[in-house]
Amino acid sequence: MNDNPFTTIGEDRPSRWLITCDHATNNVPRWVNGGDLGIATSDMARHIAYDVGAAGLATALAERLDAPAILSNFSRLVIDPNRGEDDPTLLMRLYDGTIIPANRHADADEKQRRIERLYRPYHDAYEALAARRPDRAICAIHSFTPQLRGRAARPWEIAVLYPWHEARLAHLLIEACRQEGWITGDNQPYADYLNGDSIDRHSLRPGRPNVLIEVRNDLIADAPGQQDWAERLAPVIQQVLTDSGL
Repeated sequence: MNDNPFTTIGEDRPSRWLITCDHATNNVPRWVNGGDLGIATSDMARHIAYDVGAAGLATALAERLDAPAILSNFSRLVIDPNRGEDDPTLLMRLYDGTIIPANRHADADEKQRRIERLYRPYHDAYEALAARRPDRAICAIHSFTPQLRGRAARPWEIAVLYPWHEARLAHLLIEACRQEGWITGDNQPYADYLNGDSIDRHSLRPGRPNVLIEVRNDLIADAPGQQDWAERLAPVIQQVLTDSGL
């Protein structure tokens, strides 16, 4: 297993866009509890461990946009790169009803070790790619499950998330997606952003244009679905950025 904390693709591609995927994989580095968090293989294949289909979609989208991409190479259950370092959910001990044995008794030193070996190198590389262009725009790709345990089914095919104070691209993208006929969530099934998360850190604070796109994971669970949605999304987000004037 590759223990490098991130993968970059097409660093020298010319697009303004940087495509990112914080939850690209369910990899557990060998030095973390022998590469096993102590939960069932079936749970490691679920959304609790990574964003199913998001890596393939991000890679295909970056190719169509001729844009660079960065993808994490560690499960969010090891340490979540889409959280601030002081966020209490940075290292999860329970997720969607599943106890994470390797995290249950992880102490402050173990948490810091994961931050230093995984979290910070990922964000350092993310920022280095983002800073290659002064007019950089960020497109973060995530996926969401069709239904959480005990909850109602989610009807949205795609969702756009944004903070209330910076919604210029998001509102344009929501409108464009709906014009395509896609059932589009407006800050649904998740809302807003978290202080210190990836978009906050690399887009909002430096003032970079950004969109955060979530696609329902049953639509992108395989390569044909990922390619299909990349082909649909690429011209839409490119046009939205052009039309925005940002």
